Amino acid sequence: MPKLGESITEAAIITWFKNVGDIIEEDEMLLEVATDKVDSEVPSNVSGVIEEILYEANEVIKIGQTIAVIKVDGSVQSNSKSTDSNNIKKKIEKKKVTKRPKSVQVASSPTSNSFSVGNSNTFFSPLIISIAKEQHISFEELARIPVTGNEGRLRKSDLFQYIEDGRPYKFAQPTAQQDPTAYRIPQLSFDKGKGKIVEMDRMRKMIADHMVYSKHTSPHVTAYVEADLTNMVNWRNANKVAFQEKYGERLTFTPLFVEAVAKAVKDFPNINASVDGDNIIIKEDINIGMATALPSGNLIVPVVKNADTKDLKQLAENVNELANKARENKLVGDDIKGSTFTISNVGTFGSVMGTPIINQPEVAILALGIIKKRPEVIETENGDEIAIRSMMYLSLSFDHRVVDGFLGGSFVRRVADYFEQFDTNRKI
Repeated sequence: MPKLGESITEAAIITWFKNVGDIIEEDEMLLEVATDKVDSEVPSNVSGVIEEILYEANEVIKIGQTIAVIKVDGSVQSNSKSTDSNNIKKKIEKKKVTKRPKSVQVASSPTSNSFSVGNSNTFFSPLIISIAKEQHISFEELARIPVTGNEGRLRKSDLFQYIEDGRPYKFAQPTAQQDPTAYRIPQLSFDKGKGKIVEMDRMRKMIADHMVYSKHTSPHVTAYVEADLTNMVNWRNANKVAFQEKYGERLTFTPLFVEAVAKAVKDFPNINASVDGDNIIIKEDINIGMATALPSGNLIVPVVKNADTKDLKQLAENVNELANKARENKLVGDDIKGSTFTISNVGTFGSVMGTPIINQPEVAILALGIIKKRPEVIETENGDEIAIRSMMYLSLSFDHRVVDGFLGGSFVRRVADYFEQFDTNRKI
């Protein structure tokens, strides 16, 4: 499995374009793989005959592992730099998983349906999630499995051992829920109606899982402010042609929004964070994710890296490049990695405002509504007057575990202030 991006460590096989016995040329596409939300085609690095295919579709493979063997000029070469035969045998014999060490104990009795959570860390690797989906194991059930990994991480061998044991905690309820005052999810049956059945595609399933996980993990609170963007709108309209002639880049509102948000994040660094158990990680880099709709209708979040260090020309270049890649389905792994704060321009679809769901593991997300001209009362030298102004609603959803109302409200107000205080004499 070749390297697919700076931070990519594994990929799931979607489909093989060749079968055993087929002839393949160098640089001819051999298979298609998925990394998080990005699909990539992988070419063969040699010409020859496919002698072995070591993995099937939907399996998740580590970068660098051998995935196929190709016979070249009478010799056998793997389609990867890693050709360790012992590793290949181990991967083929997937069902022979490592046994759990005897020192790991499950805190439950064989006659009780109660349990003590064996996995206190709610982070699960893409490999674990992939296996869990195949076995129809929920996040809640994953959290019940005793673990052997470092820092309380669930390993693949833990999961396979649990499945081999017959999933003993599939229907277990936490002992804490025996408290009569505790909330219990009601077991309701709904009539879902009749109609055309449309199966979710892989990306839609991932989005659904991420959204449910985010709502389950972070107590969402949303704060709203209104901003007068008249100065920004007038400046952009007056300079967009000259900007494109000078730099060869379209000047949309997005780089102006990213610029203002990055400044506000520097003012309130605690909004640029994530939660790790009882710790809050304040990120050093300011990487702004831009929620973007793909041609399929699915959602993806390309990232402008180190947005606070770039001028408007560089931001416009980054934003336009990522937007074009998204429209053409050409985003790669690194394009969607490392976001520390996300914005969602719901105004693109004509929405006045939105209540966005936090892009985990971040702690806040900003929705920007449509820019709409309205009559507003403004203060002038002659007193209050009514004028036509370009107005926008901003809504910030934040994780109330670590972001209080003061921080959330102050941050979104600061973004609005930067919008309103835009310098109309700014040079391009």
